[in-house]
Amino acid sequence: MTIFGGIEAGGTRWNCAVGDGGGTIAGSESFATTTPEETIARAVGFFERNGPLTALGVGCFGPLDLDRSSPRWGRITTTPKPGWSGTDVVSILRAGLDVPIAFETDVNAAAVGEAQWGAGEGLETFSYVTVGTGIGGGAVVNGRPLHGLVHPELGHIRVPHDRDRDPFAGSCPFHGDCLEGLASGEALRQRWGAPGEELDAPEVWELEAEYLALGLANLVLTLSPERIIVGGGVAGTPGLLELVRSRAGYVDVPQLRGDAEDYVVPPALGPRAGVTGAIELARRAGEEDACARM
Repeated sequence: MTIFGGIEAGGTRWNCAVGDGGGTIAGSESFATTTPEETIARAVGFFERNGPLTALGVGCFGPLDLDRSSPRWGRITTTPKPGWSGTDVVSILRAGLDVPIAFETDVNAAAVGEAQWGAGEGLETFSYVTVGTGIGGGAVVNGRPLHGLVHPELGHIRVPHDRDRDPFAGSCPFHGDCLEGLASGEALRQRWGAPGEELDAPEVWELEAEYLALGLANLVLTLSPERIIVGGGVAGTPGLLELVRSRAGYVDVPQLRGDAEDYVVPPALGPRAGVTGAIELARRAGEEDACARM
């Protein structure tokens, strides 16, 4: 049996899974993100117990170096996650498993999963946004994750900040009041003194929805995706996406009229989107490796 491995490497938890590349998951394990050494070693152990693997796909929190010609390819770069800046994720995994490895952002991996089996199926272009502890965004164009100079960093775009209404300075250690600094789970915790799941005051979620809608409006006006899929723990708060849709913006197209429920949507694969997409990336990496050996 051909076995592919996938990792959704988040800043809070790592989700590891194996499958045959057909969209199903045969086995999985989730554990807290601690130190690079401990976390990656635990992932290697899972795949050793559930292999042997043909290839591995990794969707990782970032920012990342995704340039295959770069000597730093496979590394996490300027992340706010303490202790993880500069971590050479790919080299450590390859040393432990000795298989071809595909390396992507966590949001792009989730987008690949949704493109194959979820809310992005059949679309030429769409974006995937995750709103959790941090905020990230990726895009798929013609079935492939979008790269350029680096990779999209939606969480760090700037949005209007009314300091009279919201004097909170922002939680981002690099930019202060970027979108992540104003609307991430960490921003909610710092601004209101409690995690999002403990907050129910209307003013909390009205402000959150306004910031997210401004971020998505920037996305619509720059990448013009056919659909925006919004996942992550904060995004799953009941009623939040409805509030975001009601502030969709001025672009006059049928998809954004009314309630926009078919344009701003949750992931069809739910919390499995990231690791399912990572397995698909592994399948593609295995095919490329096999072709290169012919």
